This record gives sequence, C-alpha cells and structure tokens, in this order.
Amino acid sequence: MLEITWALTHFGYIALFFLLALGIVGLPIPDETIMVFVGSLTVEGPFGYVPAFAVCLAGSMTGMTVSYIVGRRVGKPLLNRYGKRVKLTPARVERTERWFQRFGPWAIVFGYFVPGLRHLTCYLAGMARMNWSLYFFAAGTGAIIWVATFLTIGHFVGVHWEAAVHWIHTKGTLYMVGLAAMLLLIGALVFVLIRRRARPKQTP
Repeated sequence: MLEITWALTHFGYIALFFLLALGIVGLPIPDETIMVFVGSLTVEGPFGYVPAFAVCLAGSMTGMTVSYIVGRRVGKPLLNRYGKRVKLTPARVERTERWFQRFGPWAIVFGYFVPGLRHLTCYLAGMARMNWSLYFFAAGTGAIIWVATFLTIGHFVGVHWEAAVHWIHTKGTLYMVGLAAMLLLIGALVFVLIRRRARPKQTP
C-alpha cells in the first residue's frame, strides 16, 4: 500500500485511473482499499469527490472493456495459461463460470462486490460473446454502484479509513452486496416512476 500511496500522492488522478483499470484487468491491486483511501482524501483534499468519482468510474470501465475484448478474442486458453500469475486459478475460473451461466448480466453487476469475481466476469462475458450493449449497460451499472459505495464510505469515515477497510474485508462483503442490491432497486424504481410521469406529456 505504501507504493500505491506514493503513486496517488505524486500522480493524483492519473495514478488513480491506471490503478483501477489494472485492478479490474486482474493485477493484484487492492481496488476497494484505494477507493476508500481516496474517498477519505476528498474531505479536505487533495482529491475532489466528483472528479475522483469520474476517474474511478472511467478506470473501472476501461478495465472492464479491455477484459471483455481479451476474453472475446483470446478466450479461455489465456486464463488457463496465465491466470495463476494474477490469482485467477482454474478452480476460481470454473466457479465464476457457473455463477455467470446462472445469473448472466446480474453476475457482472454484483460481481464487483465479490472478491475474485469482478476480475473474471468480464472475461467470461467476452468468451460467451455477450451482446456488447447489454454488457456495457451491466458493467456500467455495477461500476457506478461499486465506485459510489466505496468512495462514499471513505468520504464519511475520513481518517478512520483503515478501520473501515478492515471491516469490509472481514465482515462487510454480504453487507456490500445487500447495499448494492438496494441501490439498484431504488434506481430501478426511480427510473420506472420517471417513465410513467413522462408518458402523458408525450401523448398529443
């Protein structure tokens, strides 16, 4: 974490973008820890909450896009050959593949919050040749909820960010998934309400 702190201190948003993108691709980078830490720095600087959110989202989506393209063009042989180097073992690939086949796009949305899954669901979506528009929507929805959750946690806990990270890694996974589901449900309800209110205005 010292190297990551140094990179964020010296290169700011550029480092944040590349760290999130490489973390999604599969490199052993503590994505949530970085976002909680950066969130804590949005209280009094040097990061701003809105710019940090935008950069985290862009980095995440870049990583998801690269992984999808790699999975679509190269496929499973690449994971079988090089996956172990970035902790993507055959057993984890097989487990995630079952999860993906069962839940489809939902696995991409909620996979962000399950350790080991977010690094694989994007590759599997590419291997399965999932429709790009559907994939982009699922990946984008999950990324928005994921970034908002951890960045906001860091913003509210401030200097206590290390304790928050410890709780997340030891007890917080189920709570995070539950929170993501709740945010997604609220977003869906708001979307439905907006569409219902807009319909009468469209009729002549």
